[in-house]
Amino acid sequence: MKQKIVMKVDMTCKKCQKKALQVVAEANGVSYVGLGAQKDRVEVIGDGVDALKLVKNLRKKVGQTDIVSLEAIKAS
Repeated sequence: MKQKIVMKVDMTCKKCQKKALQVVAEANGVSYVGLGAQKDRVEVIGDGVDALKLVKNLRKKVGQTDIVSLEAIKAS
């Protein structure tokens, strides 16, 4: 089941943004990664993505990370 995960990540510079997107893109099942309307948000869309593991990796490699929303996407 596809899902959309929006996370707030403590990114203070362009290098941090690049690192956060890189960490997320390497995760299993991710099909889309992007920055949200607010530059401190990372949006992830994928099939079978483990949100908790993703948050743990981001906290370890980038900084403070919190899940803002997690929702299922209906196939159209």
